Amino acid sequence: MFPGILGFDRTVIPQLQNALLACHDVLLLGLRGQAKSRIIRLIPELLDEYVPVVAGSELNDNPFAPLSKYARTLIDRQQEETPIAWLHRSQRYAEKLATPDTSIADLIGDIDPIKAAQRRLTYADEEVIHFGIIPRTNRGIFAINELPDLQARIQVSLLNILEEQDIQIRGFNIRFPLDIMMIFSANPEDYTNRGNIITPLKDRIESQILTHYPTTLEVAMAITNQEAYQQRSGPAVEIPRFMREIIEQIAFEARNSEYVDQRSGVSARLTRAALEALISNAERRATLNKEAKVQVRISDLTCVEQAITGKVELVYEGEQEGAQNVARLLTGQALRKVFARYFPDPDDKQKGREQYSRILAWFANRHTVTLDPDMPTRTYAEKLHAVDGLRGFVGKHVRTGRRAFIPGYMELVLEALHQSSRLGKEVHESAEHTYADLMGSMLSVLDDENGNDA
Repeated sequence: MFPGILGFDRTVIPQLQNALLACHDVLLLGLRGQAKSRIIRLIPELLDEYVPVVAGSELNDNPFAPLSKYARTLIDRQQEETPIAWLHRSQRYAEKLATPDTSIADLIGDIDPIKAAQRRLTYADEEVIHFGIIPRTNRGIFAINELPDLQARIQVSLLNILEEQDIQIRGFNIRFPLDIMMIFSANPEDYTNRGNIITPLKDRIESQILTHYPTTLEVAMAITNQEAYQQRSGPAVEIPRFMREIIEQIAFEARNSEYVDQRSGVSARLTRAALEALISNAERRATLNKEAKVQVRISDLTCVEQAITGKVELVYEGEQEGAQNVARLLTGQALRKVFARYFPDPDDKQKGREQYSRILAWFANRHTVTLDPDMPTRTYAEKLHAVDGLRGFVGKHVRTGRRAFIPGYMELVLEALHQSSRLGKEVHESAEHTYADLMGSMLSVLDDENGNDA
């Protein structure tokens, strides 16, 4: 019934169906990036494809129940010969973003002195009215986005439309039984930050429906896969499943982070932008190395920070930490969560730690692995295969039919060992990063500090 809306099958959609069947006006209440606007714009698809209107009428007058003076006069004069036009459902929907400068004239209408002068009419004549966007959407659906941003005095002008379905313009006491459905969207954060919905207006909106973020990783992945720009014309970019999981897990971590303002929410646009940045980085690398096919890597996650920092509102502690550091922290937390679904926990003394002993012993023997985000696929794989025991460890725990994805899992293991404080990691100014024995990395840092002091 609502194509492209995922994760609302047992919550939002049944409530919305009930509201539509009851002919209710609706308020969709939810945080940013919860598909409120998309749902609103899908509702007009439920209307009849065409309806008849009196030709030339501003209010989409029903030929059998005309509202405007123009339509009533035309029907009285021409009777059965009244010209009829057919209005498509796409023309029966209008929306307005609530802004502080929105006026009653915009929504309801006002006196048009030019029309009065040209037609030699008095201001007492109904035909001098210039109707606003709401009356012009008669027999349709009208939506107001971000309702709390609408000034209180403007909200008052909507009361009669919702209850008595009539309008008042200046001195005219016009009673038009408008046939219109009103849909509103609002963010709970706006109730305190930018404005409020006046109580009488909330009382007249019969159904308030709460939207929400995806509750499972699978639904979140399906939404991002549907929305993200992935079909590129350049080199083929392949994305292992665990990389998609990490991208989605970042949003889940942000929605529970003490550094992020939870009243603002974390939009689903974050994961879409993050996945697009991830693909773009791999595409750029393939272009530089003249490769026809490329796989996304763990090292590509550094480019995801640009998609995170602008889409999360930080609390005071987060501001002190810094947006970029918070983005890296969230990425690291997401990586560890996803890693635990595929591999043993390196902190588990009984089952996990032993299985990494061979890999860690190789690094303890003064071996290192330096990875460049732009290095060719062959070189990348060779460097990872050089780590003793790493290939066998991945093969033991991961069953994948794509050999090209194996190096990605191998880098995932190294990064997770670093996140668990089992391996050291040094990031160079050239964007290269080196994995090394943790103790060796600490001594190297001390040596550098002593040399600089000297």
